[in-house]
Amino acid sequence: MTGQRADARRNYSRILAVAEAEVARHGAAASLEQVARTAGVGSATVRRHFPTRQALLDAVFQERIQALGRRAEELSRTEDSRAALLDWLRAFVEYAVSARGFADALTYEPPTDAPAGDAPAGEAPAGDAPAGDAPHSCGAVLDSAAAPLLRRALRDGTVRPGVTFHDLITLVVGIALATEHYAEPSVQADRLFTLAVEGLSPSP
Repeated sequence: MTGQRADARRNYSRILAVAEAEVARHGAAASLEQVARTAGVGSATVRRHFPTRQALLDAVFQERIQALGRRAEELSRTEDSRAALLDWLRAFVEYAVSARGFADALTYEPPTDAPAGDAPAGEAPAGDAPAGDAPHSCGAVLDSAAAPLLRRALRDGTVRPGVTFHDLITLVVGIALATEHYAEPSVQADRLFTLAVEGLSPSP
């Protein structure tokens, strides 16, 4: 039994390493069958560790997601709630632009009419639930990380009332996907993010 567990761990590590390389080349459309062939295992072995493509992408991007979670926690101690939220969103944009397939992995259901500010402390609003309800999915972890920053900004009146996490993630994913084919996507993404935050009209 111990040997079987060791083999399973080795298979998992091998599959994940191959998957990371495949996603870097092909984005979220990376083939699970190609991952299996390159890793030297059967498709059933891949699916035993990663039952869905989303589960595989969640694992591939886990380290980036955890880093964004740690950044959100650091920024929660920042006095300026608007600056804290925007700093986190800018880091989110940078991650989404730099990692091919990351934006595609963040799939959300349509929002409901419930604004983020009405959610009880510590809970995400129902309308912002990621597609599927896996508690460790990319979207669910990001939602949990960003919720305190957004609630604080809403409470302080430093962002528009009714803004939801779904709104924010849609903005970030849209920017990442719209700029991925630019020669310097990070530069263009930062410009679009700044436009979104400051608006199109010149300052008075």
